[in-house]
Amino acid sequence: MSSNTVLMPERHYLNDGHSLKSWLLTKDHKRIALLYLFAVTFFFLIGGAFAAMIRLELATPAGDLVSDETYNKMFTMHGVMMVFFFLIPVVPAILGNFLLPIMIGAKDLAFPKLNLASWYIYMLGSFFTLYAIVTSGLDTGWTFYTPFSSTASTTAVIPAGIGVFINGFSSILTGLNFIVTVHRMRAPGMTWFRMPLFVWAHYATAIVMVLGTPVIAITLVMLVAERAFHFGIFDPAVGGDPVLFQHLFWFYSHPAVYIMILPAMGVISELIAAGCRKQVFGYSFVAFSSLAIAVIGFLVWGHHMFVAGMSVYAALVFSFLSFIVAIPSAVKVFNWTATMYKGSVSWDTPMLYAIGFIGLFSIGGLTGLFLASMGLDIHLTDTYFIVAHFHYVMVGGTILAYLGGIHYWFPKMTGRMYSEFLGRLSAGIVFIGFNLTFFPQFILGYLGMPRRYHTYPADMQMLNVLSSAGASILAVGFTLPLFYLAYAWKYGPVAGSNPWGAVGLEWNTTSPPPTTNFEETPVVTWDAYEYPTPVEGHVA
Repeated sequence: MSSNTVLMPERHYLNDGHSLKSWLLTKDHKRIALLYLFAVTFFFLIGGAFAAMIRLELATPAGDLVSDETYNKMFTMHGVMMVFFFLIPVVPAILGNFLLPIMIGAKDLAFPKLNLASWYIYMLGSFFTLYAIVTSGLDTGWTFYTPFSSTASTTAVIPAGIGVFINGFSSILTGLNFIVTVHRMRAPGMTWFRMPLFVWAHYATAIVMVLGTPVIAITLVMLVAERAFHFGIFDPAVGGDPVLFQHLFWFYSHPAVYIMILPAMGVISELIAAGCRKQVFGYSFVAFSSLAIAVIGFLVWGHHMFVAGMSVYAALVFSFLSFIVAIPSAVKVFNWTATMYKGSVSWDTPMLYAIGFIGLFSIGGLTGLFLASMGLDIHLTDTYFIVAHFHYVMVGGTILAYLGGIHYWFPKMTGRMYSEFLGRLSAGIVFIGFNLTFFPQFILGYLGMPRRYHTYPADMQMLNVLSSAGASILAVGFTLPLFYLAYAWKYGPVAGSNPWGAVGLEWNTTSPPPTTNFEETPVVTWDAYEYPTPVEGHVA
């Protein structure tokens, strides 16, 4: 990283009004991104606390820490918090909100008031879900499977369902805002094929948000209606079909995986380009692969239901499509690797997270192909193999990309630099802790240990102890950035407008950016990622 003595600008979005009212009524996309940052971090800590309790319980074979009912509530509330209130909004709502308008040369998102409303809707949904947690809890699993959720469960299913339902509108409004902004507010000269891959990824994500989220919303409405008024929609006792719920739920929830991972892929494209100081190899292929993932992702939901009584012929089709959807993801991984080949690869913190992402996401993706194979899936369904696969994609993918993105754009957001030593240390701790936590779970799943159980055979204890020990290391890695980034925000050295020597419109404005992002509307005359020819031995 080059040294920089540029002073922070006198006027920028952070000091444009310091009152609480100015923040709560702001229409500035950058401030709204920070509102999301604080809220999403809070829910991550809640979900992480439940995860810590789960791993403490599983350190011993007997269910000796909590009762089975309490354990059901712990893994359910961990899943609900992490999926609906952290993983889905974390990259689009924070990094997307902050950066997408700047990256295309716009002054704000297309609908600033709608953007603020989406944050308030998110907070309203979280209130209902937190109410469910602090009253009787929730024990249905984060998937809300019927008929248990619609009839048998004695926990707060209705408030939790209402909370997730409300939260869905936040995603829909954010997606709509992104689509209109990309179509209508690009700076002069910012053609589609000059847009950063970060913007392409968020555009594809927005399409999934707008088309997929209404499905889960109406599904939860039907669930709440059946539970409250005993309609026969999903309950077989009154003529309903519980498999219908699974079809509706996974029709949204598999594309929702791409709501979580596509924006992360956009972040990695930016980190790889800046960390290697090269144009992304096969730019157009990487851009279109985002759209391909968004489209094909709507066609593969049935691979979650191979053991739910599905026709073998339908299962064959879903198996084939599940292999097909891996191709555009592989395109991205291969092209990132080709970009790194003979590049001037830096070892700064963001690049370490990007390299970690490629390794962990590749493992998560390849193990997903095992689950797309019907014979293997029947053996592995509802085992810890599923847990490990999901976390390799979501934690090893989405969260590592988010941490890499936060470290990369932190100087732009705050105007300050953090300790590079602590950044590299935390990246290493996260990588080691993650693999120690979740890789043993692949073995446990292959050996047949079922998920959602808080007791297990004694001969599986060693692998579970390794997993629990890894979770404690991972917790340190996740917690460390909270402290050194908070310290750097106040006391870190001034970063200057472009501490990484990167290209892109966000690096052509001040750090932090002015309220209107640019003093004058930029005119784009260059292609994305126009780095000079790398010099052998360069250190960023």
